[in-house]
This record gives sequence, C-alpha cells and structure tokens, in this order.
Amino acid sequence: MKAITRKQFGGPEMLEVVEVVAPTVQPGTVMIEVRAFGLNRAELYMRGGEWGNVAEISGIECVGRVIADATNRLSPGQTVMALMGGMGRTINGSYADYTVVPASNVIPIETSAPWEVLAALPETYATAWTCLHRNLELKAGQRLLVRGGTSSLGQAAIDLAVQLGAEVIATTRSAERTPLLHGLGAQHVVTADGALVDALTPIGRKVDAVLDLIGNSTIVDSMRATRRGGRVCLAGFLGGLAPVVDFNPLSQMPSGVHLSFFGSFNFGSDDFSLSDIPMQQIVNLAAEGKLRVHPSRIFTFSEVAHAHQLMERNEAQGKFVVLT
Repeated sequence: MKAITRKQFGGPEMLEVVEVVAPTVQPGTVMIEVRAFGLNRAELYMRGGEWGNVAEISGIECVGRVIADATNRLSPGQTVMALMGGMGRTINGSYADYTVVPASNVIPIETSAPWEVLAALPETYATAWTCLHRNLELKAGQRLLVRGGTSSLGQAAIDLAVQLGAEVIATTRSAERTPLLHGLGAQHVVTADGALVDALTPIGRKVDAVLDLIGNSTIVDSMRATRRGGRVCLAGFLGGLAPVVDFNPLSQMPSGVHLSFFGSFNFGSDDFSLSDIPMQQIVNLAAEGKLRVHPSRIFTFSEVAHAHQLMERNEAQGKFVVLT
C-alpha cells in the first residue's frame, strides 16, 4: 500500500511517499480503508522528534470504510471515523491507504457528506465538544473566550458554542483574521497584545469560561480574565511546549476559578469513551449546513510535506484535509 513515512526526525522534507506492506487486523481492532484525513499540529511535533520515539507512519485521525472488524461490531464497507488510540504515536497512523485502529477509537456514522467535510470533523470537533460540554460545562447565554480562535480547534469550538447559544469572544494575533472569526459567529474579536483582562474591559464583565489553545504562555492571564466560579480549560499548545515559568498557584491563581486540562490522547479510554460524544448529531448538523465545517484547504497525498510547511508558518487558518 501507499504510505507517507518519515526518513528521520526533522523538517517537512523528511516525509516521503513509499510503498509498504499493508497492515492486518489484530484482536480488538478495526482495519480501515482511509479515504481522507485531517492534519494536526501534533503531527508536526511527532515528525520533528519533540515527542520522542513515535510510529513511522503519522496521522492521528481519519475517515473511511471498514475492511474488517475483529470485534464483529462493524460491517465491511461501513463508513467510520477514527481518532487517537495511539495512532501515529504507538501504532502506525492514517497517512496511508489502510490503517488498523483499536475498536474503542472507531465511530460508525451514516452520512452522504463528502469525505473532505467528514475529515474535518473527528479530532477537532470531538475535542471541542468535550472541552465545551465536559470541562467547561458551557451553557446557553454564557460568555466563552476562545484563545487561538483561528486554529482548526478554535474554529470548531466557536462553531459548536454558537450552535449552543453562547456569546463568543475570540482572540487572534492578526487583525486581518477578524472577519473570519466574525463569520464563524464570534460576537467579539480581541487582538490585544497585553493583558487580556484589560482588553475585555470595553466589552464588559469577565467571562464565564475560557478555552485556552495557546497554552502555558497564556494560561495565567486566561484565569485572570475569568469570573469567580468560572472555568478555564487548557487544551492546546499553539504557543509552544515550554512550561509555565515560576508558576505559583498561591499568588497567581484567582480564588474560585476552576482550571482543568484536556488532552485528546485520552479518547477511547474508560474515562473518555467516544460514545459520550454525539458525533452522528455533529455530522448531521454539518451535512445540513448548520455547522461551518469547511476545510481551509484540501491536499493530495503527495502534497502532505508542503502542507506541513504551511502549518509550521501558521498559514493554515483552519483545518487542512488530505484526500487519499
């Protein structure tokens, strides 16, 4: 089968399309014919060696059709989504014609939506839904701040929050991206470089919830912008992997603000079953045009290295999708 492998750790030029032996279904797994997959920033870190020893074939999500299911839960030819479960990290992932994934990380769906639309959903919308509904417990009418709003996960979170009926404030480093965020339904867009709580003053009171996708470099400031009893969820690392320097909760955490973390690598575990996420409903809303699920760009298999280059230059402005 055709696959994209890594010659060695390094830049996008380390990725190459080669012929490899197709995987075989193992106990407790599902073999999938990959029809499309989304690209994720995590895969840049895997390729560069920043996450240690990882699988030769990257890719943490895909959509496609079942070839075989060792658990007999799914039928051959059935349309499915797959995400995480060690894909691209401990087992070969979705940058290939076929992949074998733990059954706990495969979601059956019924839809006539095109593959490129479906491929924009699994990782970003499953993660966004979990952060909003579980970690942040967001309700209609509440004020949500999304830091890193133009990222694919940020856009998915805005999309779902607007559908829920929340008031959304989004941040971006570039004022040129303000129309994109307003188009997604964000009522307010903040481009301030200083303390966020100061930038929020003209908008009104502090927010009820913050989804922080920038990471350790902004999380303390995000807590300061949150009301007493509000919630902050750290779920991204767009600002890099460096730790918070000299963090002292006693002096830096506002009293009464709840801080949590969510990492999508937990999906498929007993605590984070994918059955908890209404993925079929999300697919239906996307097919009906009620969610703004549009890949920012679609690539061919041979263009993945170029797509990685664009992502490293922060030029994605949404979800990159690859059709196989």
